[in-house]
Amino acid sequence: MLIFRKPIQGVERPQMQADVVIVGGGPAGMGCALRLAQLIDEHNLKNPDAQLSKENIYVLEKSREIGQHCLSGALLDPRSMRELIPGFEKEAPLDAEVTKEAVYFLTESSKLKLPITPPPLRDHGNYVISLNRFVKWLGNKVEETGITVFTGFAGSDLLFDGDRVSGVRTDDKGVDKLNQPKSNFEPGYDLQAKVVILAEGTRGSLTKQLIARFALDRDRNPQTYGQGIKELWEVPAGRIAPGQVIYTMGWPLTSKEYGGAWIYGSPNNIVSLGFVTGLDYPDPRLDPHRVLQEFKRHPFVAGLLTGGKMIRYGAKSLPYGGWWAVPPLAGNGWMILGDSAGLLNSQRLKGIHLAIKSGMLAAETAFEALRKNDFSTVMLGGYQRRVESSWIKEELWKVRNFHQGFEHGFWHGMVHAGLQQVTGGRGVRDRYPSTAGYQRMKKLAELPPDGKGEAYLLGDAKGDGKLTFDKLTDLYHSGTKHEEDQPAHLIIHDTDVCNRRCVKEFGSPCQHFCPANVYELVDDDSQPNGKRISLNPSNCVHCKTCDIQDPYQIITWVPPEGGGGPNYDGM
Repeated sequence: MLIFRKPIQGVERPQMQADVVIVGGGPAGMGCALRLAQLIDEHNLKNPDAQLSKENIYVLEKSREIGQHCLSGALLDPRSMRELIPGFEKEAPLDAEVTKEAVYFLTESSKLKLPITPPPLRDHGNYVISLNRFVKWLGNKVEETGITVFTGFAGSDLLFDGDRVSGVRTDDKGVDKLNQPKSNFEPGYDLQAKVVILAEGTRGSLTKQLIARFALDRDRNPQTYGQGIKELWEVPAGRIAPGQVIYTMGWPLTSKEYGGAWIYGSPNNIVSLGFVTGLDYPDPRLDPHRVLQEFKRHPFVAGLLTGGKMIRYGAKSLPYGGWWAVPPLAGNGWMILGDSAGLLNSQRLKGIHLAIKSGMLAAETAFEALRKNDFSTVMLGGYQRRVESSWIKEELWKVRNFHQGFEHGFWHGMVHAGLQQVTGGRGVRDRYPSTAGYQRMKKLAELPPDGKGEAYLLGDAKGDGKLTFDKLTDLYHSGTKHEEDQPAHLIIHDTDVCNRRCVKEFGSPCQHFCPANVYELVDDDSQPNGKRISLNPSNCVHCKTCDIQDPYQIITWVPPEGGGGPNYDGM
């Protein structure tokens, strides 16, 4: 019997008092912590008789080491970093400055290079980086300031005092598969905080709690998402130069799906390669992992990789919804940053610089609250005002309708994108509506049984072990490890829906959209359809696609025991 993770009841929990708790040690959280430390240090230098302390400012990071769960392409727009650390280029781990870029439209066997790189994809002056190494460096900077980073601690629940967020409960450790305490059981801490800053990344579990409790998505477009799957390759010398950037659109996707690929050159013949598939495709049998494998079969891509070696793998989700899907950013005791807030430019395929900048603006707000000892809704609402008067709003406003324009297919989207480019992001109306991606998924009865022209994208990739790989082979290269004896952290609220309805109506799409083989459809004669879903939670790479894309919205991703998950070293 599968038991799902939930807090142990009736135990006495250690209490800690905090001024500020930042949940998530990615670029947004670390940018926030570092900027807050800078402001406090500057204040203390000028005000020796009115000192502020950093002692009770904490960053909670669920990975075992700083940066371990951080994954991106990645290209860094340096704008926010130059504000945070002037001259950061001299010491940050930057792989290469972008010196050359190109955009290709692919058919099954040919390529067409766009004669002019579209302005949003011009990357000269940006940097190819490993987000893992970059965040590790940024986190070390934070620790040098005296702010405490608790690694291996996940935020499992928000604490409330009426309608105020009053703190965070961390995960229980030492709980067995039956959700019973083991001999090494340690209850999670209750961190009572004056302000909680959520920087959890896409589809943050605490952010989701907050949005649901206060209906923060009211009057907003539904957030839409993509799933990015990345492989790191070592290729023969001379195939691609450090700082060379390639984007592709078209094949292997059809005009019904949204997505595209990146190829970035790094030193030592390392290539970052990946594909982002929009999580709004109509066929539930489509497998984003297979999309990447088919992409690598293209002669253009295969020519780059053949003779090389795949060395790392990972997957994550990213928010595509744009400005109209961004929830309120601050309230009574809380602020939301970065990808958790949906602050990503889907036209430029970039969000790291926006995450860092949002963290800096939240830090300015938290500093003012600390200085005035005022943590009211009005005070913390200063963060919302700061964002709306910053270049974050300026950048996202220009692409506010971008992804919505593609809801009726690739070619419609390209027309809308062109109109938006010449109307400052408006297009044919002020605000384009959107549909949650999972609602666009069709039932099997509405689709051709063989998939017709999309058959090559359906089902798991088998892989040849050299150029293409099955999921388990790729998963091995993600370094994913979890404590095996713990409850499932992928909570299915009604397994009967999975086994009685979803198997028949949608063919259990979780087995396809999960990039880590967490969900398997196995034979079971006791079930009405002869099949049931079996879970392998220890495979999970924390992309949260199941929480996003389940057509019945009955799957909730919660953090496993802190320290578990992928190890994106060098990614």
